[in-house]
Amino acid sequence: MARPSFSFSLIIIFPLLFHLALSKTLKRDVKALNEIKASLGWRVVYAWVGDDPCGDGNHPPWSGVTCSTAGDYRVVTELEVYAVSIVGPFPTAVTNLLDLTRLDLHNNKLTGPIPQQIGRLKRLKILNLRWNKLQDVLPPEIGELKSLTHLYLSFNAFKGEIPRELANLPELRYLYLHENRFSGRIPCRIGDTEKSSALGCWQQSFGGYNQGTNTF
Repeated sequence: MARPSFSFSLIIIFPLLFHLALSKTLKRDVKALNEIKASLGWRVVYAWVGDDPCGDGNHPPWSGVTCSTAGDYRVVTELEVYAVSIVGPFPTAVTNLLDLTRLDLHNNKLTGPIPQQIGRLKRLKILNLRWNKLQDVLPPEIGELKSLTHLYLSFNAFKGEIPRELANLPELRYLYLHENRFSGRIPCRIGDTEKSSALGCWQQSFGGYNQGTNTF
């Protein structure tokens, strides 16, 4: 009785593998990743070989890029390029990867602001940009990331007030904003959700003095 069962499992698995092999990566994601590749320079070029970030018959998927199937296409769902000393502004083309659930660019040398287009990433769950040189004010569009559970922005040079829109993230569990240059008050509703028991780790410079550590 074991052979029919084995044969039946092969009948199921082979079509799935065949379908995966034939799936093409969504052109939108291919274009976005190649724009990111061009902006990040040689530090990722050596690991990103070929034109298709999800891989093709000749090359494997790009390092740090995770893809999933969506219908007849493959889409990029995770991008992790960290601790490789990337220099330059935040790559805006990232915001065209609309199926991203994880974006991890921590421990690099990214500069400038987070673009307002970040609010387009509606499926994003984890955003890790700590240990960079990002600056300017946080865009309120971060409050549009309703699926976000982890937000790591510590050890940058952000300034201004913390957007009150951060209080509109119903799934947020981890929020790290310490070692920045924020001013004003912490929005009182941040952490006021059933899932926010792990929010915390704050140590800011508010109004020129050390505000200390607050745990939510």
